[in-house]
Amino acid sequence: MPRPDDKLLYSIPDGAGALFDGTCGDPFSILGRHNAGSVDIIRVFYRDARRVRLVVARRNGGWTERPMRRVDDGGLYIGHVSAGAAYRLKVTWADGVEETADPYSFPLLLSEHEMDLFLSGRPVRLDQVMGARPMRVEDVAGVRFAVWAPHARRVSVVGDFNIWDGRRHPMRLRHEAGIWEIFIPGIGAGERYKYEILDHNGRIGPHKSDPFALCAEIPPATASIIVAPSPFTWTDGEWMRDRGLRQADEAPIAIYEVHAPSWRRPTGDPALTMSWDDLARELLPHARDGGFSHIGLMPVMEHPSGWVWGCPPLGLFCPSARHGPPEGFARFVDACHAMQTGVILDWVPDRLPPDMHGNACFDGTALYEHPHPPATSLMEGRPLFYDLGRREVRGFLISSALMWLERYHLDGLRVDTQPVPAEQQEEMAVFLRELNEAIAERVPGAVVIASDTLSASGVTAPVTHGGMGFSFQWNTALPRMLAAYMERDPLWRGGDHAGIIARSDTAFSEKFILCHAHVEGMRDGRSLLSRLAGDAWQKQACMRTYLSFMWGWPGKKLLFMGLELAQQGVWNPEGQLDWEASRLPASVGMRRMVGDLNRLYRAYPALHRGDCVPDGFSWVIRDDTQNSVFAWLRHAADSAPVLVICNMTPVVRHDYRVGVPYRGYWREILNSDAVEYGGAGVGNAGGVHAHDHGAHGFEHSFVLSLPPLGMLYLSMAQADLS
Repeated sequence: MPRPDDKLLYSIPDGAGALFDGTCGDPFSILGRHNAGSVDIIRVFYRDARRVRLVVARRNGGWTERPMRRVDDGGLYIGHVSAGAAYRLKVTWADGVEETADPYSFPLLLSEHEMDLFLSGRPVRLDQVMGARPMRVEDVAGVRFAVWAPHARRVSVVGDFNIWDGRRHPMRLRHEAGIWEIFIPGIGAGERYKYEILDHNGRIGPHKSDPFALCAEIPPATASIIVAPSPFTWTDGEWMRDRGLRQADEAPIAIYEVHAPSWRRPTGDPALTMSWDDLARELLPHARDGGFSHIGLMPVMEHPSGWVWGCPPLGLFCPSARHGPPEGFARFVDACHAMQTGVILDWVPDRLPPDMHGNACFDGTALYEHPHPPATSLMEGRPLFYDLGRREVRGFLISSALMWLERYHLDGLRVDTQPVPAEQQEEMAVFLRELNEAIAERVPGAVVIASDTLSASGVTAPVTHGGMGFSFQWNTALPRMLAAYMERDPLWRGGDHAGIIARSDTAFSEKFILCHAHVEGMRDGRSLLSRLAGDAWQKQACMRTYLSFMWGWPGKKLLFMGLELAQQGVWNPEGQLDWEASRLPASVGMRRMVGDLNRLYRAYPALHRGDCVPDGFSWVIRDDTQNSVFAWLRHAADSAPVLVICNMTPVVRHDYRVGVPYRGYWREILNSDAVEYGGAGVGNAGGVHAHDHGAHGFEHSFVLSLPPLGMLYLSMAQADLS
């Protein structure tokens, strides 16, 4: 076949003007290789280049150069090679020469199977398909980009590598999936990038961060960053193998909830945050010394500057750069596992920030967000709700959950959801069931914890039994009621006695985690300690009793940072804990008691094995409203029971009789009024003897002294049971 004449070779194709004005939605129809018989026409677009040359492979080996002709003022260059010949581009810029492969010479990138996975919403790791993925295509190193924007007229990758010019790298639309893709050779990990999107109305909005980005700039900068695919070298194989037992219904789970930025600031500077490596050195020993089994992290995903709690997150796949690179977070989790401490992450799947560099109005339409948001979401600055009715959105969110659990070896997620309008509740329920089924199948041993905002029954029942499939659910109702009870003057607490008693009726309606969570750290603008009744000594005593009550009540435990320090001030997410005050005797005593509570909780099976079953709890005294005394037993098969007694008044109750199931010596294993905790030391010389004197439905009983505003735990040695 003869070579076409120059008029055909160098003719400007229809639509070339759209390249220059940035409206070209089909760049591969113009650019790259196009066969014309015995030759291939090569077209490239380099607007600011001084010249462009083809570097062409010879048949007998080696390479030869030939010039390309600039055919218009916009930057379109045309040349030709023998049909099928390999070629590269040598581009001369004002500041140097670049040799590169042609981004428009590569074939389709995403397979039909990969696009089907995205469209189906099936529970897969879409972060391994979408976003920016360094790879080799046709033995050329570079980065494949893929982004979902079905309503856009044009999508381009922009970054430092193309001076943020959206005309340089417009992408190919895969119409069947609404996904835009391109392979850009010669770039790699560490490059900053975003997407420039021309919407269906012909408007270019703010550059968009990548919804699937694995790394991002430190806010207020908003670019995504390409991450190398090299895997982290984990050392936690034994932990991962056994963690299912550590997190079972019968296990002692005590979570130390942390807001990583405000736990401690480097040099106390509120503008600084600790790195993950620093947190591993300081936070981890603090939590472990406190006897906690897990660290619960408030959201650590990338989020806009104004959202100091970390939610709603903007980057659902990337740890916030405020604490360092992603591998630093992996090292933190690995260090936690090395010290036998689990890590649970708050994960927010229902809402997204309205910031226009994020997922909101991504392709000019309500793509990720619900098209009919509640009126409150339309107010300036309010979060939007994800459209959980879309398969693609559900798949995006479930992929995020799987990524955190699999890539970072997290031991569980606390699914932070807010109440949604009635018309969206069924969509939410379907999504949560799909989420829990996916995690149970792909990440066995991981726990998924429901928020207290879910009011449906069967939250922790298996999906196969009509439930939602969560492992546990937060219970903030009992701690809040208990706190309100202890905020009242002791003279009037008897009137609220019945409310506390009634909580036992619902203690096992779900598998609960009793939570004094971050919201309680700033309720009404005051700390819990400042809200409790009485003078300074009574407040401290009430705090010790509050915690002892929670640890003696059925349910797993969660404590927000600062309470173990008896922190006086309200939590400030832009500050740090009061580490100066942590050296005061009251703080030292409270920290010691929290550690002892956790060690007792772990050591005595009766205190944890029956957390989720009614057989693990029975009342002993529930009607002494006059003295404001409660008493109950915690049980576990083949283990000694633990008797929990609390005196909610500032009066010592001497010679107070309590019925018990066994005769013999009951040892005082915890006294919240102990001197080492900051109390007065009112107690029972280490224990009491139960004799054959019936009380409270038992054949045996003892008399003891109840400390003021105090709590006692008593138990028998296993060998003494009869």
